[in-house]
Amino acid sequence: MFKFIKNISLPVLFCFSLFVSANETNVEVNMESILEVGRENQTLSANSQDKIDQTERQTDKIVNEYKAVNKQVEGLKLYNAQKRIQIQAQLDLMDKLDEQLVQVVVMQRQIPPLAQKMLETLETFINLDTPFRSEERKARVDLVRSSLAKPKVTASEQVRQVLEAYNIEAEYGRKIDTYEDKLADGTVVNILVIGRIGMFYQTKDERTSGRWDNETGTWEELPGSYRKPIRDGIRMAKKLAPTDMLLMPVVKGEA
Repeated sequence: MFKFIKNISLPVLFCFSLFVSANETNVEVNMESILEVGRENQTLSANSQDKIDQTERQTDKIVNEYKAVNKQVEGLKLYNAQKRIQIQAQLDLMDKLDEQLVQVVVMQRQIPPLAQKMLETLETFINLDTPFRSEERKARVDLVRSSLAKPKVTASEQVRQVLEAYNIEAEYGRKIDTYEDKLADGTVVNILVIGRIGMFYQTKDERTSGRWDNETGTWEELPGSYRKPIRDGIRMAKKLAPTDMLLMPVVKGEA
């Protein structure tokens, strides 16, 4: 029996060895498969991590872009709000300018007749005033009147010319003036005008002097005591002597 067992054991041992060998082979195959799966998992994990990192980077980029755009939007909102305020202010200003333009048009229509009336008033004043430099003053009024009749002369220019004539007339009342003129009999005399206080004359030889009487509209001869004051006044007006006090005859109500 021992022999039988011995005889049997050899095939069994052979089969067992084959089984063990087969198992070892299977184990090696399984281990290789497991290792292959592990490598694949590592590859997949690495790829997944790369995708995750890439996704995170894209997300960060999108978030940063969103923040930048949001900041720009906030800035544009403030800018638009300021512009709306400016536009509204400009619209209000345009409304005011439109109203002023209407008023200007109305004033432009009223200025020509007003300038004409002012000129007529000035002419009346000159005719009633002391008749010094009469021709010059009347010629100035006629010149302004002819300018007012020209269609190309603007309303502002008309007013300027009329006011300039008024200023010249006002200046006569603040200065001493002298010039040559002739009396009714043709005598050449020096005329002395002291503002609008009085108008005097003196002959070239300084022997005869007189003053203008506005009430009678004639010359009144003065006594010889006024010869020197009138002569000194003429010299002052010609800048030949310093301005000083003068003792001159003044009719009550003229000063």
